[in-house]
Amino acid sequence: MQKKTITIELDTGLEARPVAMLVQVASQFDSSIYVECESKRVNAKSIMGMMTLGLMPGEEITVTAAGSDEDKAMAGIEKYLTEG
Repeated sequence: MQKKTITIELDTGLEARPVAMLVQVASQFDSSIYVECESKRVNAKSIMGMMTLGLMPGEEITVTAAGSDEDKAMAGIEKYLTEG
């Protein structure tokens, strides 16, 4: 299992379109991927779950990936959130 704190660097934060893109990135991997912000923890492969977080640019989240491709999953999620 990998756990990492990532700062959201997308200009618009995670509104509808960026959330959909993040879910697409997360869904490419077999690993379980979760995003935590404050006391909320949601599945990164769930559009509705991710939308409930309402994440803004500059916010820090904790991403957890566990599974056979967790290294690639973490790298993919981090790349999307920091580079778009």
